[in-house]
Amino acid sequence: MATSEKPTPTPLPYPEHDKLGPLGTGSALHDPVDLRARLLAEFTQGVQAARAAAGAENTADAVHDARKALRRCRAVLAMVTHALPKSERRAVQHALKDARRSLSTVRDHAVAPETLAHVDLAEEDLATARRVLANAAEAVPAPAEIKQLLGEAAARAAAQAESLAAALPQGVSWELVGEGIRDVYADARRARRASKRSRSWFHAWRRRSKELVAQLDFVGRHAGARAQAIQSELEAVTDQLGPVVDLIMLREFVVTHAQGISDDAIDHLRHAIEDRLAEQMKETRKSARDAFRQKPKKFERRLLKAVRRDITPADDLDNGHRSDLDGD
Repeated sequence: MATSEKPTPTPLPYPEHDKLGPLGTGSALHDPVDLRARLLAEFTQGVQAARAAAGAENTADAVHDARKALRRCRAVLAMVTHALPKSERRAVQHALKDARRSLSTVRDHAVAPETLAHVDLAEEDLATARRVLANAAEAVPAPAEIKQLLGEAAARAAAQAESLAAALPQGVSWELVGEGIRDVYADARRARRASKRSRSWFHAWRRRSKELVAQLDFVGRHAGARAQAIQSELEAVTDQLGPVVDLIMLREFVVTHAQGISDDAIDHLRHAIEDRLAEQMKETRKSARDAFRQKPKKFERRLLKAVRRDITPADDLDNGHRSDLDGD
């Protein structure tokens, strides 16, 4: 009786001792060298977006797009902060901050009219608001000056891309990136608590939250639906923070452009803005409570777990295998 030969086993695409198999195939989060390259590419894309904004026709849109691009760069920097020497990290951070701040005044001029339009004002306050906007219109930088500011901001960011590439080690681990994201979440969470007593902290809460959302967007694109769900949850919070921060800006904008308007009229308009602002600050802090309820380390573990489940083959998850993306 002939014996049937057993088929030759197909060679595994990974070492036999690697019981997790092809974990993370296609995800840069599993490969420190690839992850470094993707992070630098993300920073470079932010620089390119800032450059493109400098050439846009509509200056208001250009300033918005440039500031968004610079925030994207800053979010990348915060993800790799634990992989950088302190001096390099601070130098890049300060340069990006200066680049964004150079566009703040232009941004305020673009946003103020729309923000005022959403405040329920009495007729006398509407008249004051129109006078404030007329004064502000005379102080708007000329288009050529705005173009110059945009170009300078993009050039600063481009220089930092080179500095960042030179300072980063050849590999950046997902663990270090997770720690950077945890730090930004912690800063946002702390700012939210402090914002009950301080409008400047409310502004800081929004800035850190926007950076956090940009970081989670990067992670979600390299992981999957679970990580993207966390990003969407926090993005919903930042969408609510924007109008409130615009009201905070508007309070100071009204005073800055109060030339020729009586103090009583300006005070009355500011009080109307204050009433709306206090209401929205309270509502926003309350609605964001759940999104920032977790302590930073617990949030980090939640994100690590979401990423692991996104990029681990289903069979391995069923068998209870762990990966180096699990964290503690």
